[in-house]
Amino acid sequence: MNIITFNQIKALGISPSECYSMVENMIAIKSEAILPAKIHMAPSEDVFCNVMPCIIPSISMGGIKTVTRYPARIPSLDSQILLFDSTTGDIVCLMDGNWITAMRTGAVAAHSIATLAKKDFKTIGMLGLGNTARATLLVLAEKYPDRELTVKLLKYKSQEDLFLERFSKHNNINFCKVNDNVTLVKGSDVIISCATYLKDDICQDDVYDEGVLIVPVHTRGFMNCDLFFDKVFADDRSHVCGFKFFERYKYFAEMTDVVNGFAEGRSNDKERILAYNIGIAIHDIYFAAKVYKMVSDRRMAQDIDMNAPTEKFWL
Repeated sequence: MNIITFNQIKALGISPSECYSMVENMIAIKSEAILPAKIHMAPSEDVFCNVMPCIIPSISMGGIKTVTRYPARIPSLDSQILLFDSTTGDIVCLMDGNWITAMRTGAVAAHSIATLAKKDFKTIGMLGLGNTARATLLVLAEKYPDRELTVKLLKYKSQEDLFLERFSKHNNINFCKVNDNVTLVKGSDVIISCATYLKDDICQDDVYDEGVLIVPVHTRGFMNCDLFFDKVFADDRSHVCGFKFFERYKYFAEMTDVVNGFAEGRSNDKERILAYNIGIAIHDIYFAAKVYKMVSDRRMAQDIDMNAPTEKFWL
């Protein structure tokens, strides 16, 4: 079995555009995958462990991803991926899942924006300025290199300054820092929330403009919007059907049905839309399979003999 580290994955130089193409492909063929609902365990309010299995028959690969959040740990989020050959059952790789998690999550958020935002969106409000937010903007910057964007950053522990530094060479993106949620939300065409924990809804109903798209990566902070937004979309129905107001959504569809023409996406520039892409393992496992091939082709992986039995054994 191969062990693939975070640094090996990062050294591959996979571009944001490649990440977008991978999630675009997997969103389109979601129905072909074997995808049980994720297992969510929360021993306390701000700690969780998610276990996410899947099989992708089209690439003869399957896997199990685990992601945990422990606020006292640095970084608080951590993930690992176990990859196996779905035709033989052989475990082929254990790899770090942190780069994949960040980039595929950012690419999925960018895909929702490209699919559901107003065609001429220009102003983006961002709260939670960690790696997921960076990944999202990296993908958007490559997808819209000629579009002048204004990005409002909610100030938090000086993360906005580090964010500005990271994107200082992107001449088509103009940044402004804001001090409060209302200023962030009002006037924004798109709102991206990558904050991992929000105790309450961030704004009252009347703050959200017509035509706004909200992409709440970690879901919290927008429950009031469930009741009056025109449309709600998700990566998987099972992720949101237990939400408090799910039965009161005005309209709901999965993103895969939108891209395949089975459900309506945005129909006009006045609709307020929510996109709850909570994360499905097919994206991670597809990324992991691509990474495994790249690393194997470059002979970068470390092969570990697990000393598994090769014949029937008895206890």
